[in-house]
Amino acid sequence: MSKPPRLDAYHFYEETFDDYEQLREAFEWEVPERFNVADYVCDRWAAPGEERIALYAEDATGATRTITFDALRSTTDRLAGYLDEQGVERGDRVGIVSPQRPETVIAHIAIWKVGAVSVPLSTKFGPDAIRYRLRDCEAVACLVDEAGIDAFRDVRDDLERMTAVVTIGDVDPAADELSLETAIDGRVDDHDTVPTRAEDDAVIIYTSGTTGDPKGVRHAHRFFLGHLPLFVTDMLNLSLRDDDVFWMPSEWAWIATFDIIFPPLFYGKPAVAYNGGRFDPAKAFELVDRYDITVSFVPPTALRMMKEVDAPADRFDLSSMRTIASGGEALDVSTYEWARETFGDVAVHEGYGQTEANMLVANCTALFEARAGKMGRVGPGHEVVIVDAETAEPTVPVGEVGEIAVRYEGDPVCFKEYWNKPEKTAEKVQNGYVLTEDLGFVDEDGYFEFVSRKDYVIISAGYRIGPDEIEESLVEHAAVADAGVIGIPDVERGEVPKAFVKLSAGHEPSDDLATSLKAFVKERLAKYEYPREIEFVDALPTTSTGKVARRELEEREAPAPESTGEEPGVDDSAGDEEGAR
Repeated sequence: MSKPPRLDAYHFYEETFDDYEQLREAFEWEVPERFNVADYVCDRWAAPGEERIALYAEDATGATRTITFDALRSTTDRLAGYLDEQGVERGDRVGIVSPQRPETVIAHIAIWKVGAVSVPLSTKFGPDAIRYRLRDCEAVACLVDEAGIDAFRDVRDDLERMTAVVTIGDVDPAADELSLETAIDGRVDDHDTVPTRAEDDAVIIYTSGTTGDPKGVRHAHRFFLGHLPLFVTDMLNLSLRDDDVFWMPSEWAWIATFDIIFPPLFYGKPAVAYNGGRFDPAKAFELVDRYDITVSFVPPTALRMMKEVDAPADRFDLSSMRTIASGGEALDVSTYEWARETFGDVAVHEGYGQTEANMLVANCTALFEARAGKMGRVGPGHEVVIVDAETAEPTVPVGEVGEIAVRYEGDPVCFKEYWNKPEKTAEKVQNGYVLTEDLGFVDEDGYFEFVSRKDYVIISAGYRIGPDEIEESLVEHAAVADAGVIGIPDVERGEVPKAFVKLSAGHEPSDDLATSLKAFVKERLAKYEYPREIEFVDALPTTSTGKVARRELEEREAPAPESTGEEPGVDDSAGDEEGAR
């Protein structure tokens, strides 16, 4: 079994740079014409008898497993052989409905080995969401974990193209299903990976906007290489260490899986798979302690939940942690400072990207300081600018708000197009840029700051108000654990902000506290931005990855028609299916 070449461009952590601009000027993309992700995240590091660890795994019962790269190669080879036998061919789409467990990684790699396209789906999806996505991409096979099997079976008869179903975990296979163990049993582990071009499809990740059906984001094998520069600067902080271990609390159907789960495998380092159900903030500290996790991607929602755990540094050994990367939503200053205090000498890096173009902007404190409220600077290899939100022209002056955009051509991290939605692709890619639909600005030092989603702006008396900024301000208050903000109708102003507030332990709802919170925000933001109404809640609805589900908050104000099931349900894991921030 021949090993693929090293691709030196993505090992620039071995070099020395005087400053960040020197690094950016020195970096050049290295994208081979022939490239398959499976060769680099699995087979490259596999050697018979070698105990190089690829994955540590633990479930809610406390059962643990350790998977070496050689075991990963063997299992994926055998599963690829089964998929071949079932007629799965180059370019076919294969669904994966599975949480944080080794089999999720195994499924992706085996699918890539036969030249097919993996389609990760949340285990939180209901039947309608599963049906829409698998029918839309015309999936021919699916691997389904116990957490998603009921929803899948509800729509199985509607999936005309589906010829093979592999069950994972604690599932009694139905007549037309086969367990993973049975599928690979007795098969030889010498499957040759199908040669693919870097431009061939590897993954379709579905993302939803505020209107219309979910869109299938088509990514080529090259998109994996597009993640590596910021993995080195943001996650590694320019230093790959022998003892590095990686983990994130978000479920693995999100784009962030390609931020911090697959990139470590590219470098021969292990990741942790914790299949424990809903996010448990105390358990997160326990995992850091048990597995000596050094680098983690933890979205702000999860960090704020961890912030509520009493004296974690006294209960757990957190000394292994060296980098906490964050994104998916704004990271407030108080949570940033709490992380620094709790974990000690740790780099806390905020970053930015989205499903269509991920890992674009971030911090790298090895070469420049992180600034509160800023997402960081443009990553090596990317061209990110602020364009006019109406014309997509890069004419917005420094410091002024426009739409964040990334140069489309020549950037491997950019998506190819939306699956079967050319008109949506044309809206997304204009004037040579992928338009993120996020409003922000860049300052004179090159730091980017997020303002709001372009498609969720509260218009109040002519003022454009981004709810994220109000939420950030509220969570700075000692009494507030988390907050969600929406616009509600107002006769005089058209719309005004309303805040739903979850209080920190030891604080009780009261009119006086509501008044105090309004004044707190008014003092820190523009006078027109404070929430005119505040409702105290025991919990906030979240997406499958922990971001505040504003759509559900809106439904509380004005009940909407019955849900189609196409949006993920409440889950205390962290991140965002849509990938923004």
